[in-house]
Amino acid sequence: IFLSIFIFFNSCSGYKPIFSSANLNFEISKHSIKGDKILGNQLYSKIKKNSQKNKNKKSPYNFDIFINILKDKVATVKNSTGKILEYKISLNTNFKVQDFLTKEEFINSQLVYATTYKVREKHFDTIKAENKAVENLIDKIYQELLIRLSEVIK
Repeated sequence: IFLSIFIFFNSCSGYKPIFSSANLNFEISKHSIKGDKILGNQLYSKIKKNSQKNKNKKSPYNFDIFINILKDKVATVKNSTGKILEYKISLNTNFKVQDFLTKEEFINSQLVYATTYKVREKHFDTIKAENKAVENLIDKIYQELLIRLSEVIK
């Protein structure tokens, strides 16, 4: 039994996810952010952090990145007195990646993600729910951009 358990755990030790960001080797030469600067900087910092993982290796990919991100918040559910019970937040992101030297465009895409959150009893808790919803949307956009970058780099 011990031997079979050891073999089972040992066979799982080399697991690597398919879309791993660890093997993406690129550098960002220039970036530009339009729209909501705070959200744009959050997204850019995630991408920049990923580009710095392989800092000791020389990258053959040197990109200019342009981000235009807009946040839209709309009340979706109201009660009979007109009090808002639920909001919908959507992030509309235009993302462009081009080669630093040749200016060849690799990625030019528009991503729109949306989610809803309920209004809480305390205003502070509602703000926390909104921030968490926005953070989750930024993560979704970041993951989609990593997938698209991995298609360009590989």
